[in-house]
Amino acid sequence: MLKTSDFYYDLPQELIAQTPIAQRDHSRLMVMDRKSGELSHRHFYDITDYLKKGDCLVINDTRVLPARLYGIKEGGGAHVEVLLLNNRSGDDWECIVYPGRRLKEGAEITFGEGKLKGRIISVLPDGNRIIRFEYEGIFLELLEEIGTMPLPPYITERLEDGERYQTVYSKINGSAAAPTAGLHFTNELLDKIKDMGVDIVHITLHVGLGTFRPVKEENITDHVMHTENYFVTEDAAQRINKAKSSGGRVIAVGTTSCRTLETVGDEQGIVHSGSGSTGIFIYPGYRFKVLDGLITNFHLPESTLIMLVSAFSDREKLLNAYKTAVNEKYRFFSFGDAMLLI
Repeated sequence: MLKTSDFYYDLPQELIAQTPIAQRDHSRLMVMDRKSGELSHRHFYDITDYLKKGDCLVINDTRVLPARLYGIKEGGGAHVEVLLLNNRSGDDWECIVYPGRRLKEGAEITFGEGKLKGRIISVLPDGNRIIRFEYEGIFLELLEEIGTMPLPPYITERLEDGERYQTVYSKINGSAAAPTAGLHFTNELLDKIKDMGVDIVHITLHVGLGTFRPVKEENITDHVMHTENYFVTEDAAQRINKAKSSGGRVIAVGTTSCRTLETVGDEQGIVHSGSGSTGIFIYPGYRFKVLDGLITNFHLPESTLIMLVSAFSDREKLLNAYKTAVNEKYRFFSFGDAMLLI
C-alpha cells in the first residue's frame, strides 16, 4: 500500500518561485529518461532537441478567469472574498467564500461599487457556496474589470502582468488556475516546433482549485479526487490518433492535458472526442494508454500531481530527480522551472 508520506520531499521555502522569469522559454528544463532515471540539465528552448517530425504535442488552451472578487456584505458592511470555482448554470457559480461562517443562505454581497451583486442560494456540504449573480452587461467583461487573478496560495508576491499567469495560446475562459507547464512556451518557440513537423493539438480542461488540495488521507486510494470539465474535438482526436498510428509520440504539455488524454483514451490507446467531467486519479500502478511523453513543472510534496508524475516514471527515480532539482536550485511550482519525462 502506498502512503501519502511516500511522496514527501524536503523543499526549502526560497526555491518556491514567486514571480515569472523574464523570458518564458528561458526557464530551466530538467530532462529525465523515464525508464533509466538519467537526468540532463537544459533550458526550455532546448525542448526542440527532444521532439521529432511526426510527434504530437498536446496543449491545454484553457484561460484563467480573474476569478477572485472582493465585496461587501449587504446589511453589515463586512468585507468578503469570493473565489469562483465553476459555472453551475446561467449566472449560478460554485464559489469559495471567506469568511464563510458569516455568509449563510440568503446573504447578499455587492462587488465593484454595485456593478455586480450576488446572493447565496445554497451552502454545499463541503462549505462551498452557490452564488447567483446579478449585473448589467457581459459577466466576463465585468470580471476583467473588477476581478483579480487567483494565484496559488504559495505565491505571496503581487503579479504585475496578469497575462504571465496565462499561456500564450489560452483562449477558452473557465479555469481557476493556470495549466502551468504551458507557461514556458512562446509563440516563436511554438512556430519552430511546428516547422519541425510536430503537430500541435489543442484540447481544453478547465483547471479547478482542487489541483492544490493536499492529500490528507494516509492511504492515497482513500483520497477523493476533484473533478474538472474537459472538451476534446473530433479534429483533435483524429490528429492524436493519426500521430499514434504513424509511429509518432504523443507528448502532453502538463498534467491537465495528461489527465484529459487518459480520460478519453480507450484500452487500445485510441482517443475519442467528447466533453464531460473527469475525476481521474493517476498514481503508481496506473497503466498509461495514450501518453508517450510529459512536459510538467515541479509539484508540491504529497500532492496528486507528484503521484501522477511518479506513475509515469518510477517513484524512487522521480524523487531522486526532485532531490537533484533541490540541490541544483531549480525553481519550483507554478512560476518555476520545467521537467520533460520522455
